[in-house]
Amino acid sequence: MSLNLKSQISNFPVGEYQCLANLNLYGSSECKSLVTQAATDRHLRIVASDATSVQVCLCEDDYPGYLSITDLNYLQSATVTYQATLLNAGEIKQLLPQVISFTHQAMKQPNYYLWGGTTGPNYDCSGLMQAAFVSAGIWIPRDSYQQEDFLQPIEMAELELGDLVFFGTPQRANHVGLYLGNGRYIHSSGIDKGRNGIGIDILSEQGGEVSRSYYQQLRGAGRVVKSYEPQKS
Repeated sequence: MSLNLKSQISNFPVGEYQCLANLNLYGSSECKSLVTQAATDRHLRIVASDATSVQVCLCEDDYPGYLSITDLNYLQSATVTYQATLLNAGEIKQLLPQVISFTHQAMKQPNYYLWGGTTGPNYDCSGLMQAAFVSAGIWIPRDSYQQEDFLQPIEMAELELGDLVFFGTPQRANHVGLYLGNGRYIHSSGIDKGRNGIGIDILSEQGGEVSRSYYQQLRGAGRVVKSYEPQKS
């Protein structure tokens, strides 16, 4: 490790920081595979560091990842530690129009499906869901299977605007969309399913290629009735 890198790392000891720009987080210390993104002003905790990366945990959703050392200059020490704003089911329901509006506005922007994308304009499926709820001040977990576990399970016949619908294998959810009513949902999907980006599909085998493909993997649905409370560090 060069003296310059040693000096740079030493200036960022273990502790809580705030992002000064949108940052990429990776799945390993090689910093090659994007797993999520941290928007400007998000809080993170530095856990450990090595010659090429810094291991961090995002404060709002407890999501782990690795930050490239080249991005350390986009962090500043948090003057106030992150404190979650906890919302109940009634408060969340009043905010759902904002959540839905966010997804429609995101769809209007040129976009493509980006694995790990949460800051836009390019999102993955659960990244779009998290960003939409965060736009209304509601934190939910990051990944689709985490979101499914966090939400209140509901029957498909009970679906209401703003509920989430989940797809995947019998073992685990790997895709999620936001229910819009009348059997429609909005989501970000990859080119392997017939579209590359955000679109609206229907919960039916009678729809187009994307609708049919996902409907065959439908797992169930859930309702956001609380906001995420981070674990104590």
